[in-house]
Amino acid sequence: MRNILLFLLLVTSTASFAQGSLNMDSLFNWQDVSLMPSAAHSNTYNEIWGYAKNGKEYAIIGSTAGTHIFDVTNPATSHQVALVPGAVTGSQVVHRDFHDYDDYLYMVCDEGPSTLQIIDLRFLPDSAPIVYDSDALFNRCHNIFIDTSSARMYMCGGSKLFAVYSLANPTAPTLLLDCPNDVPFWSSIGYVHDVYVRNDTAYCNAGWNGLFVVDFTNIAEPQMIGSLDTYVQSGYNHSGWLMPDAPFYALADETHGMDIKIVDVSDMNNLEVTDTIGSNVNTNSIPHNLIYNNGFLYVSYYFDGVYMFDCSNPAHPTLAGFYDTSTELHQYGWYRGCWGVYPFLPSGNILASDMQTGLWVFKNNLIASIIEGGEKASAFSVYPNPVSERLFLSEQFANASFYIVDMTGKVASTGTTSNSLDVSHLPSGLFTVLIWDDGKEFSKRFLKL
Repeated sequence: MRNILLFLLLVTSTASFAQGSLNMDSLFNWQDVSLMPSAAHSNTYNEIWGYAKNGKEYAIIGSTAGTHIFDVTNPATSHQVALVPGAVTGSQVVHRDFHDYDDYLYMVCDEGPSTLQIIDLRFLPDSAPIVYDSDALFNRCHNIFIDTSSARMYMCGGSKLFAVYSLANPTAPTLLLDCPNDVPFWSSIGYVHDVYVRNDTAYCNAGWNGLFVVDFTNIAEPQMIGSLDTYVQSGYNHSGWLMPDAPFYALADETHGMDIKIVDVSDMNNLEVTDTIGSNVNTNSIPHNLIYNNGFLYVSYYFDGVYMFDCSNPAHPTLAGFYDTSTELHQYGWYRGCWGVYPFLPSGNILASDMQTGLWVFKNNLIASIIEGGEKASAFSVYPNPVSERLFLSEQFANASFYIVDMTGKVASTGTTSNSLDVSHLPSGLFTVLIWDDGKEFSKRFLKL
């Protein structure tokens, strides 16, 4: 019961302020003053990513020197375990980007001439050997995204503009499609700054041209299935992320004073903005990168730091917390502060990178700690999610004690499980179901419709 009581204490502390923060605690910060900042934006650091294996958690952050890998399993004793020098280093470097697949990390840079680098993560924390380092496919790239469902890597910006590669052999990518040259309608999309892909459907953030959705299921004949080129507060469509369990896409316009747009993508013939949300700190505030996970939308908000929004109502998220990582003053024409955020570590800890202040590790005080329960913990699931009537549990959790807790910390339901739980009486919103079984606790969040 100790961890359930801890969870109730955390979620009831809805006004747990620290200086420049709400519902987020800093667990670790690293910066190296010996590293050279970029000449363009005075940023020493850029993209953030994460990786977990064998009970260990790692933070991956780019800098003007290359790619730094930190063991952040115990945030208080976090330490660098590897530095992979970039093919290009020094003050010309502004952008690096990362994505992992099949225990390999893919690394690109948009200054150069650079290369695509791949490192083998399986030897961490002892080493991170480079297994591929070549400009044969491209020498510059702004962003990459890997669709694990089809083992394809999508690259945008840089020297190839937009291309799709097969990762059937993870250490030897091969070109499948060079879109500007191979796809007749690509000229209507133009330059794609960033892309999100799920199950061969690519959401292309095309700068001033807007959002375009392309189906790559048939790689020989991609189809444009949706577009949004006019919308409220339109600016430079920089990046976006698709909600995992509801048809909503969040996009960030990298334009001073512009809010994040929440887009209903349930009907590709009628993409519709349902809400705009922002930090509301300054007229020069700028959203940069954003990611959905576990019922929250996490945003790196340049000068303002990390923001998180509660997506209990996915069409209209509400502010849930923030932490100001930046020491920079808001100024028009400047792009400084929090670059990226990564919320997928098993511990629930959140990684962030700030262009000037480096690597950060945070705790989200609105989420219960994930209890390590071995194989049984990983087997715990609830479905359907979202749910309206009955919530089904993994069968091995029958006859266990359960609690259903809302986001204010109130216990909405309790009892003993069967193969399902009746949740029809609950109001719409985000809840957590906690199971006490065999001396251990397990938790999952679900959205009640």
